[in-house]
Amino acid sequence: MRQVGAEEEQASAQVSVHGVVEEIEKPLGRESVIATIRKLWPYIWPKGRRDLERRVLIALALLLVGKLVNMAVPFAFKWAADGLASDAAVPTILGGAVGFTILYGVLRALYALLTQARDALFAAVAMHAVRRLANHVFVHMHQLSLRFHIGRKTGGLTRVLERGRDGIETLTRLVMSTAVPTIVEFALVVGVLSVQFDWDYALVAMATIAAFLIYTLIATNWRIAIRRSMNESDVDANVKAIDSLLNYETVKYFVAERREAERYDKSMAIYENASIRSYISLALLNAGQAVIYTIGLAVMMVLCVQGVRSGRNSVGDFVLVNAMMIQLYQPLNFMGTLYRETRQAIVDIEKMFAILSQQPEIADRPGAQDLEVREGRIVFDDVVFAYDSKRPILQGVSFTAEPGATIAIVGPSGAGKSTISRLMFRFYEPQAGRVTIDGQDISAVTQRSLREAIGMVPQDTVLFNDSIAYNIRYGRWDASMEEVREAARLAQIDSFIRSLPDGYEAQVGERGLKLSGGEKQRVAIARTILKAPPLLILDEATSALDSFTEHEIQEALARVSRGRTTLVIAHRLSTVVDADEILFLDRGRIVERGAHLQLLEKNGAYAAMWRRQRQADEEGARRGDAERRETEEMPA
Repeated sequence: MRQVGAEEEQASAQVSVHGVVEEIEKPLGRESVIATIRKLWPYIWPKGRRDLERRVLIALALLLVGKLVNMAVPFAFKWAADGLASDAAVPTILGGAVGFTILYGVLRALYALLTQARDALFAAVAMHAVRRLANHVFVHMHQLSLRFHIGRKTGGLTRVLERGRDGIETLTRLVMSTAVPTIVEFALVVGVLSVQFDWDYALVAMATIAAFLIYTLIATNWRIAIRRSMNESDVDANVKAIDSLLNYETVKYFVAERREAERYDKSMAIYENASIRSYISLALLNAGQAVIYTIGLAVMMVLCVQGVRSGRNSVGDFVLVNAMMIQLYQPLNFMGTLYRETRQAIVDIEKMFAILSQQPEIADRPGAQDLEVREGRIVFDDVVFAYDSKRPILQGVSFTAEPGATIAIVGPSGAGKSTISRLMFRFYEPQAGRVTIDGQDISAVTQRSLREAIGMVPQDTVLFNDSIAYNIRYGRWDASMEEVREAARLAQIDSFIRSLPDGYEAQVGERGLKLSGGEKQRVAIARTILKAPPLLILDEATSALDSFTEHEIQEALARVSRGRTTLVIAHRLSTVVDADEILFLDRGRIVERGAHLQLLEKNGAYAAMWRRQRQADEEGARRGDAERRETEEMPA
């Protein structure tokens, strides 16, 4: 007897072993299942889509017609057997048996056609649900706070989306192609056995069904713990692989390939052991199901044999019982697969809804208005902020950036400089004080309008794995190609792009790794130029560059910031000497402020840092000159 469902389970064991974020799968309670299905229902039922609603109704009609046709198949088999066993003349025997055999084949073919037509019609409904919910979760992920994303592993987060998407497709497919058809099949089979034979046949069938489902439930619950262990080890292996590959260069720097391979293999060893236990448990599950089914089949066949001997039943009835039980076994076995896969799908979907239940830390207030930038005056008014209440970052920071002015914020690492830019973008909100632009509290305006008004050139420019043109146009998506080229020209990268074989269509690679640091910075400047914001933030925009590239980038940044209110966050003081005002931030407080020369005259913290950096630059220059002289004096 073929083990229907075993191959499906083995295949799903290979393809559904995906990771989740950091949560560990918990056994699902009845309330959890009901709650998940209730949340999912609005996505499954295509309310308002008349075309999809018609598809659902037609699919249900095809389902009912198909099951009636399927129930006629064993009867055609019975009539053919009775025709062969009768004492009629040979032509009648051949005509009856052959005719019913042909009918048997036609009915089976018709049932297959109706089933495939039903699945094809319902596919659009299922995939529409997948698309709607996946898009909803994707949009929601972007709405969640920076704190949420910093605390999560990106590889695991994308796995949640992938598994949830697959779970919706699996669930909707199983409901329409297995769950509903199986319930109809049960009712029809038990009804036919009661009418065609006797109550004891129906009782045996119901007992077989009950025993089969109870055993499947117990064995599947046991297997879920094993599958949970598989998923956890796969999470660990997947996160380690992604983290290692993203840090490919670091691995090479420290010759850590073997260490990374051992870490990955350790996780895969756990996954291997869990997978073996999963396949063993699957074998036990299928073996138990086969034994239960075989006992039920044997009991019913014995009853029919007794009926044939007593004259109550014909040989065709014996064939009918066998065919009916075989026909019952297929939906029974799929019922086991249905339970297993439905439970796994609900677990996967629940993870998606767990993300949807996360509320954004920063949200627009009801009735929030768009920001109107009139002059571009930025005011930080006694701002207090801490990522953790035990470790304050900003302690009463106050300053004003006048329209068109350049304000530089400098200080040692960890002083809170980059936090100011994050507060400007409302990635976080201060615990006290406020930030205003032209008198408008940024916490009271829409986040979209605020971020549209601010341009950002970050310290670490990360580009999309696409073309240079795509990355520049990201600043303003409706820009023409000519505007993209003009932005690149102003950022002093147009000539470099034109020298590439593919020009503006050249691919930048993962995170822009095909470009140098200076080239990536110029792309970032170009897309900021294209965005043309009234406000600008330069966050350590040249700290990772060499002196020559830094000088060129500084010239480009000077052109970008001309006429715009600009906040420059810097560690190297040589890059901010021309700023209208320099704020020296230390331990979350502004300890000095003024122009470059004024701060040097004060001979305070700013002047001390200036002298240290100048001394370091001079020592570096002397070492460079000495190395060049040694090279020149070496004999040829």
